[in-house]
Amino acid sequence: MSFIIGIDEAGRGPLAGPVAVGAVKIPADFDWSLVVEAKDSKQMTPKSREELYKKMCTLRTEGKLEFAVAFSSAAFIDKRGIVPAVQSALDRAIAKVIKVEPYHYEVLLDGSLHAPKEFLNQKTIIRGDQSQPVISLASIAAKVMRDRLMVRMAQKYPVYGFNVHKGYGTLAHRETIKRAGLCELHRTTFCTKL
Repeated sequence: MSFIIGIDEAGRGPLAGPVAVGAVKIPADFDWSLVVEAKDSKQMTPKSREELYKKMCTLRTEGKLEFAVAFSSAAFIDKRGIVPAVQSALDRAIAKVIKVEPYHYEVLLDGSLHAPKEFLNQKTIIRGDQSQPVISLASIAAKVMRDRLMVRMAQKYPVYGFNVHKGYGTLAHRETIKRAGLCELHRTTFCTKL
């Protein structure tokens, strides 16, 4: 294989905001000493995620890796369901990083994710974001981009505190929904039992 692609998602469970899928493409002989701090985004602080994301952007500029993040909106999730929403974002993210025929890629995916069937050399790995650094990088890209979006959305919908909880179902967020109702960022299908 000429290239390895790692894929992971962020934001499957929140009550508000999109789901994000990151795809990171590296050459098969990638120099891992460039990103030794790569690990599952959930095990990193927001500051360390941001720092590694900035390093990834630099490496992309230098042509050492490529990555993309795609989103599926709350409205899409409500209409089609979370699994099709994740798959749609995954398909769009991977399409942004491929430049040659699918057989040139080995695709490593976290959890229950699957690449489009034309990627014959793909492997889904339970907790892959903890064991495969390329999946960790995808996890970080998806998490950072989604968190940044939710911080921007907090300016539009200040009552909900999206900049703090990023749409997850914290007690404060659930109490605010009870008090203020839902906004267009909320996944109504996720908010039925509040």
